[in-house]
Amino acid sequence: HRVPVSLRVSPVRNGDGQITGAVQVFSDNSAKKAAEDKIEQLEGLALLDLLTGVGNRRHIEIRLQASLSAFQRYGWAFGVVSLDVDRLKKVNDTAGHEAGDQVLRMVARTLANSLRPMDSFGRWGGEEFVALVANTTEDGLRVVAERCRRLVEQSTLEAGPGRIRVTVSAGGSMARAGDTPETLMERAGRLMYRAKTGGRNRVEFEDMAGADRR
Repeated sequence: HRVPVSLRVSPVRNGDGQITGAVQVFSDNSAKKAAEDKIEQLEGLALLDLLTGVGNRRHIEIRLQASLSAFQRYGWAFGVVSLDVDRLKKVNDTAGHEAGDQVLRMVARTLANSLRPMDSFGRWGGEEFVALVANTTEDGLRVVAERCRRLVEQSTLEAGPGRIRVTVSAGGSMARAGDTPETLMERAGRLMYRAKTGGRNRVEFEDMAGADRR
């Protein structure tokens, strides 16, 4: 069987000081490797939403700060989409909280699978999710947000007495010069809530000039 090892190599020299060989010393490194694996596992769990299996709020906060730093330093454009499940309370009241949890897992899988590997995604809290869309334009961000909304709308869940269907409301905004994580998330969240008050199952955007638009 295989075990992890650490390796030390020492040269062997002759009487003239020339290297004529080497001595290799192998040491069992199982304990250290197990400890490192455990640390990595715990770090992963710290950034994982246990209900849905996607990244949690801390994961998004870390990725958001990294994206903003890259945007400010290199000009790498990105956008944020805030998405909230519509009328989840109704699902909980009529089909039970377990069905509501299943809905959250379904929505999380649907949204995560609709994004590219370079994008970041996670559960912000409650029934709200956040997508960080890398290397995009405002039009590209709109395409991603509309695709997410449409795919959730077309998804169904077999739970309780029948099928459950839900929708999401979303708000999207590109990162701007001078943005902080707080200002960018506030802007996307405000637009998401406007989508809800505007009828739900909608996407609202704010253009680079500051004018909101659907």
